[in-house]
Amino acid sequence: MGSTRRGFTPEYKVEAVKLVINTGRPAGRHRRSRARSKEQTLGRWVKNYKDRQAGGERALTETEFAELLRLRKDNADLRLDRTFLKEASVFFAQEASDTNTKRSN
Repeated sequence: MGSTRRGFTPEYKVEAVKLVINTGRPAGRHRRSRARSKEQTLGRWVKNYKDRQAGGERALTETEFAELLRLRKDNADLRLDRTFLKEASVFFAQEASDTNTKRSN
């Protein structure tokens, strides 16, 4: 029987990485005290964070990160609205053509 992959929110990942970096303790010790995620997962998050820092990529502040999450949610909502409006326009276009066909008969 296959296992399902567990997902973590970006907020959770940021908090876990901050905990490891701010305390200086190894990722494995935090895993036992903070999360049920595997040690390799937390270690990979920390490595990715450090690689971004070394590459000159500036880390987002908490307010920037919160804004990024809000904008991503807004973007998803707008995409959903756009899809709905596309479907509605097709529906009403078909209704209009059906009405025009009935009138000409």
